[in-house]
Amino acid sequence: MNIGQVSRVSGISAKMIRYYETIGLISKAARSNSGYRHYAEEDIHILRFINRARKTGFSTVQIKRLLSLWNDRKRPAREVKQLATEHLTKLREKITELEAIASTLSQLIEHCHGDERPECPILENLSGLNTTKDFEESSKAIRTRPQVRRTSSKQNT
Repeated sequence: MNIGQVSRVSGISAKMIRYYETIGLISKAARSNSGYRHYAEEDIHILRFINRARKTGFSTVQIKRLLSLWNDRKRPAREVKQLATEHLTKLREKITELEAIASTLSQLIEHCHGDERPECPILENLSGLNTTKDFEESSKAIRTRPQVRRTSSKQNT
């Protein structure tokens, strides 16, 4: 298959396929006499693996390690689990950070009248000229409060 066909079946753009080849995430494709890249079924399988790993949020470095583990049939599963667990921890930290940002932004929006007045707490906050001390203190409290673990509302009986 040529790169366009592989792109369609793998879900990865031709540009990214070339990039992955350049950085060594995938092996260099065979070339036809006219210089076009030619990919085998195994290459497509690897690209689909990469695509699923990217959709799960793994970085290129992590994907390289996952591919290495995937290709090593004698690998201990604990290494894969450790990599995935570390990734999940970082994702949860990022979610907490994004929730704090969303909360702060929500408060800014709530405090903005959104009318013809020139005063705008959103712009004041972004410029660092926020004159509302109460808002600064409340948004700081939101960013520093401990994380609350969410649980299902259904109880096991």
